[in-house]
Amino acid sequence: MVEEKTEKYCLAHTSPPGELLQRLDRETHAKILQPRMLSGAYQGRLLSMLSKFLQPTHILEIGTYTGYSALCLAEGLRPGGRLLTIDINEELESFTRSFFDASDYREVIDYRIGNARDIIPTLNTEWTFDLVFIDADKLAYPVYYDLVIDRMNPGGVIISDNVLWDQKVTDDQIQDKKTNGLRAYNQYLHDDPRTENILLPIRDGLLITRVKTL
Repeated sequence: MVEEKTEKYCLAHTSPPGELLQRLDRETHAKILQPRMLSGAYQGRLLSMLSKFLQPTHILEIGTYTGYSALCLAEGLRPGGRLLTIDINEELESFTRSFFDASDYREVIDYRIGNARDIIPTLNTEWTFDLVFIDADKLAYPVYYDLVIDRMNPGGVIISDNVLWDQKVTDDQIQDKKTNGLRAYNQYLHDDPRTENILLPIRDGLLITRVKTL
């Protein structure tokens, strides 16, 4: 969303991802369909930084893809913390799990295949979250939000990805189902009195929502 020269300068002055993440990036682009879905180095470093600020005990990720964002988020886990990541695509499981197993976080990442709408309600009461990253079925974003909001700890943060949707949400001439759905979602969170929000024009748009301490 910024011109290429500025974007390259920003990336050049951002701490680089580790070797495993660099390899995961390369192999995703070489072997997996739709590599654009990968968070990538710049967004990944932001996710890592936010997680390190929060030092969460429990992280939930809805939409694993090949595991890049999960590994970035796991960098901020406090000792004894855990990250639960859920994805519906079983075809990516062996690829993704191989990178989790090769990481320093293999013991703290709980990777489950299935529909988040079915899995989240079955979680026991110990799963309350300090950080949630939503990056899955765009039309289901309100459902995911409603499933997690009552499991958020005070001061917890929900990050919703792709909320600008190639900047389509700002063009009133575009009225397809996903674009309208994301417009409605952004407004839904904006109107929720339990939270405060900031929408960042990074990559495809990150909506960062903090749960107020009541």
